[in-house]
Amino acid sequence: MAHTLQELADLIFPQVSETVADLEARYPRRQLPEGAMVTRFAPSPTGFLHTGSLFTALVAYTVAKRTGGVYFFRLEDTDQKREVAGTGDQLVDQLAWFGVVQDEGYMGADRPEKGAYGPYVQSKRQAIYDVVIKHLILAGRAYPCFCSKHDLDELRAVQEANKVVPGYYGSYARCRKLSLTEQLRRIRAGEPYVIRFRSEGDVNRTFVIRDLVRGALTLPENDQDIVIRKSDGLPTYHFAHLVDDHFMGTNCVTRGEEWLSSLPIHAELFKAMGWEAPQYAHLPVIMVNDAETGNKRKLSKRKDREAAVSYFIEQGYPKEGIIRYLLTIANSNFEEWMRANPRADVSEFPFSFSKMSRDGALFDLPKLNDISQNYLAYMSARDIARAANEWAVRFCPELAAFIAADPERFEAIMNIERDQPKPRKDYVKYSDIYPKVAFFDPAVYDRVENLPFDEKVSPADRRAILEGFAQDMGLERTADTWFGLVKDLGARLGFAPSMKEYKADPSAFKGFSGDVASVIRVAVTGSRNSPSLYHVLKILGADEIRRRVNRVLATLR
Repeated sequence: MAHTLQELADLIFPQVSETVADLEARYPRRQLPEGAMVTRFAPSPTGFLHTGSLFTALVAYTVAKRTGGVYFFRLEDTDQKREVAGTGDQLVDQLAWFGVVQDEGYMGADRPEKGAYGPYVQSKRQAIYDVVIKHLILAGRAYPCFCSKHDLDELRAVQEANKVVPGYYGSYARCRKLSLTEQLRRIRAGEPYVIRFRSEGDVNRTFVIRDLVRGALTLPENDQDIVIRKSDGLPTYHFAHLVDDHFMGTNCVTRGEEWLSSLPIHAELFKAMGWEAPQYAHLPVIMVNDAETGNKRKLSKRKDREAAVSYFIEQGYPKEGIIRYLLTIANSNFEEWMRANPRADVSEFPFSFSKMSRDGALFDLPKLNDISQNYLAYMSARDIARAANEWAVRFCPELAAFIAADPERFEAIMNIERDQPKPRKDYVKYSDIYPKVAFFDPAVYDRVENLPFDEKVSPADRRAILEGFAQDMGLERTADTWFGLVKDLGARLGFAPSMKEYKADPSAFKGFSGDVASVIRVAVTGSRNSPSLYHVLKILGADEIRRRVNRVLATLR
């Protein structure tokens, strides 16, 4: 009796009674506006959120939001040997911290999924994959493969000896040629097997596919009979993403350029199913210069601290600064837009794939620092105080305690020369704040030893400056007129009113008014560098200033 593909399919999947048509009915096409993009972030739960993954998710999220589409989160956990417990939730939570929140999908292990196209965890979708693989077997486009690891190693050795492309294809696809009788016999005998896709491609033929970033690409066809179902019953990445993207309605896949080599496989899989493939956007990979070789390489989880998004969170970079930096990689015109709109929300930026570089982008920490510094400068005092406190509660107990001691004082400190067209730029990240403001705490100030006065101002002149300042601190003056007091004090003591006058005749003066201000600054802050001295004095108040000045005068007598 002749055996049939139906017999083979029923032997492998006796429990599967549904058809692809049933799945199409269960997951109908999304009803969305014309041009709306359905995008996804689909990580494996194998570790921390990589900076490159945040970049990919940000682009997917941005595209969906700009087009009135849907952005969803799918957890691709079919490689369970590499899974790290809890990292799926970490990925969700860290993305949410950056404002990249899914419209639907996996929300966390203990939170219900959102959306009608789930389950959104691949290990829970095996019944769906089995329906599609059974369909491919019935169509003659999939078959069982009984080759062991030893068999495959032998095959690779032969190919290497013959100097041909390695892989399971053509005449090297041993199990492709097995008869139905042999396939059925070996399955019934309990031999372990995987299921492979039967390719009809030829690498000597090419096809054209349009990439949203790179334009029209001419690629060789796939000829590899890839594994689509492993011996444990779970699908491989290549196959699972095909099924998931189709039934979840994905029409735009954003992913790194390293996946370009897989595009022929994915294109043939969609064609074999008669499904319309999504549009692909292969994004530039974030690179670094290797310190050892001097060559560019991909940002590495193992070698580069910048590869982990958690590094930037712990260091206190504002999430908006990181997002803005990544958008400079995403679109070549974003920096220009950002300079013209320093206070605008990035959601107003007109993102376009046409403005995306095709080349790998070098990770540029100085640029991130500059963007972060600008962003913090243009935040309101209330917003930066709130955000700094949120960070400090997690990562800096000293700053958290400083804020808690007097929240109004902290907001006033953050407001120093902030609400003006060109605000001060004192901080690159939240971790910079405490070292620069801790002197406001009397206990911290009192621990400072060996105040760093400029040696060119003599101890006698320091004493005269501080005694004169203590008599009239000018706190009732405005910020615009306060420095006139310093000039007048300096003039009485032999200091030039300006640097220009001092340089014109250095022998006529002991220094200039900036030297006078520096003595006051060091005396009341313990440092040569601080935010605007006038505003520092206003926040400290007359009693605390007088206490500090008297403390210093006691050391100068």
